[in-house]
Amino acid sequence: MTTMAERLRQARVKIDDARDVVHGDTGASPVLVAVVDEFAGKAEKAAGADDERAAVIELEQAGDSAKAAVEADTGVAEATRQVVLDAHLAICIAKAKLDG
Repeated sequence: MTTMAERLRQARVKIDDARDVVHGDTGASPVLVAVVDEFAGKAEKAAGADDERAAVIELEQAGDSAKAAVEADTGVAEATRQVVLDAHLAICIAKAKLDG
């Protein structure tokens, strides 16, 4: 059975990948870059958190912001959009397991 710590580590890999892709996308807006950087920062913080529930909730909120930002960014590449949405989904799945 996968632990929450393992789920957070798996989500962090996807979030870090999203950050790297966003930074490499010349069409990504500065707002998107900042929001995804914040998402990645929250993922780093969540990985070492004592209170996993609070960390997951905070990370999900940052993920929701990243999802909204990438959906609103008209200059971003489709591959970039997808990697951010995948990172958002990873934390949503982790939160669903938390509530389950």
